Amino acid sequence: MPRLSEVIAALENLWPAERAESWDAVGTVVGDPGQQVSRVLFAVDPVQEIVDEAVKLGADLLVTHHPLYLRGTTTVAASTFKGRVVHTLIKNDVALHVAHTNADTADPGVSDALAGALDLRVVGPLVPDPSDGGGRRGLGRVCELDHPVTVRELAARAAERLPATAQGIRVAGDPEALVRRVAVSGGSGDSLFEQVRAAGVDAFLTADLRHHPASEFIAAGAPRPLALLDAAHWATEWPWCELAASQLDEISDRRGWDLRVHVSRTVTDPWTAHAASDTTSSSTGAPN
Repeated sequence: MPRLSEVIAALENLWPAERAESWDAVGTVVGDPGQQVSRVLFAVDPVQEIVDEAVKLGADLLVTHHPLYLRGTTTVAASTFKGRVVHTLIKNDVALHVAHTNADTADPGVSDALAGALDLRVVGPLVPDPSDGGGRRGLGRVCELDHPVTVRELAARAAERLPATAQGIRVAGDPEALVRRVAVSGGSGDSLFEQVRAAGVDAFLTADLRHHPASEFIAAGAPRPLALLDAAHWATEWPWCELAASQLDEISDRRGWDLRVHVSRTVTDPWTAHAASDTTSSSTGAPN
């Protein structure tokens, strides 16, 4: 049975902290390096519901994609929800480790897992990491399909293959346009529009698309029209949990560790319901 320091060293080898963005907060948040680890839980968000799940499971280590304290803090008082998370973790001897933007750009990383969930063949990174001579690391992925599908069909595939959320998949652009190449990026992706246009793709699947950037992207059109597919942030990053768990499983087998690795199926997307607009209405304008 490995100690926490050994497991963390293995995770840091997969997702080195130095490859995280300068604004990010990755690494071990809570945990005694000397404690033994027998069970690990992977999840997207370090929220109370997930921490309670880790405690109930008997996990010694919780690994999340999103940081607990991204912007720092001056208190871990249990009167705050993040403070309660810290108190619960420490009282139950559960360590917390975060792999965020260092997992986004890894090879394989968050967008590889997203592409895999959609049966897309990865061609290369959307935004290559200049420090990677092999050209495999970087943000987002450019992918190809085995045969062309319409934007509508690709959206339906994403809705079927990604975890179900209240949002589902939103589409901007012509639903009947053919897609042969598609860019994907787990998490918020509208900062990558310039790179998407330069990638020669027919569509871009990501999350958290905002009105004005999306509207301008679609309106610009040049050099050719592109479609946008907007999924829930949590849903685009959850496939990484399964990928990361399989990576740790492989390491555990190779090193002879007696580790049991789990992936949380708890939906922590903050949106819980969706009321669809009446698209059969004969109204030609917004209500007065």
